[in-house]
Amino acid sequence: MSGFTITGSMTFSGGFDIPFPIPASPTPTVEYLVVAGGGGGGAGSYGGGAGGAGGYRTDTGFAVASNTAITVTVGAGAAGATESRWPRGGNGSNSIFSTITSTGGGGGGSYMPDIRSGLSGGSGGGGTFGGAGGAGTAGQGNAGGNASGNFSGGGGGGASSAGATNSGSNGGNGGAGLASSISGSSVTYAGGGGGGSENGTIGAGGAGGGGAGALNIAGGVNGTANTGGGGGGGGQGGGYSGEPTQSSGGSGIVIIRYADTYSAATATTGSPTITVAGGYRVYQWTSSGSITF
Repeated sequence: MSGFTITGSMTFSGGFDIPFPIPASPTPTVEYLVVAGGGGGGAGSYGGGAGGAGGYRTDTGFAVASNTAITVTVGAGAAGATESRWPRGGNGSNSIFSTITSTGGGGGGSYMPDIRSGLSGGSGGGGTFGGAGGAGTAGQGNAGGNASGNFSGGGGGGASSAGATNSGSNGGNGGAGLASSISGSSVTYAGGGGGGSENGTIGAGGAGGGGAGALNIAGGVNGTANTGGGGGGGGQGGGYSGEPTQSSGGSGIVIIRYADTYSAATATTGSPTITVAGGYRVYQWTSSGSITF
């Protein structure tokens, strides 16, 4: 019979067979959470700006192709800066699931004149010494806090709110992240780092893995791994040779789930954590890989 692949048959009592195709298993639509790596905190002679959170993207009903390896990239957090004179924090790396890309968080500003503003990113880094906070990416995060004074840094932006502007010698708090229950339990991701201070109050890290700022000659607290949290801003003087390395951003994460009435994926790489609970199959990557349905 033209147009058919013979993969089975039906036998009738008259002794003849009619071949018929066996349909392929249906491919699910998936829910996803894609969080990028957080930005690093800047150093500052008077307190550095904090790193912004990695971009946060989530949605349901995303169609996936069958028999094709789908790329999963888990973005690294920005490495702690080690340059010898007041380095600005670096940007985190993007995270990707198929065609969905979340943008790495922006680095925090530093004392030197041309790098006092925070960098743009998924969420923006905080400024210092009069510098502006970096812009966030629409649909992914918020701006970093400005630095209105000279003795502390602004907070990094988070997924649900902007980083706070500093207040005199008090560092700005990091913007809060967003909670997701895609993994089966509620976890908050993508909080901004807190601004550093010379001799006042350090900025608190935003909920969702943001690192706190530092006081005096110290590097800020690193963003938490696999949350996309921004790193905290450094304290006074951090950046001279031999002084502490500045904070790094937290690495990102990629999680998908779909109804467990559909079959398991035919292949995965990157060693995702796989669970079946609550009516869902859940795949969670903390390192890059792929999935094939």
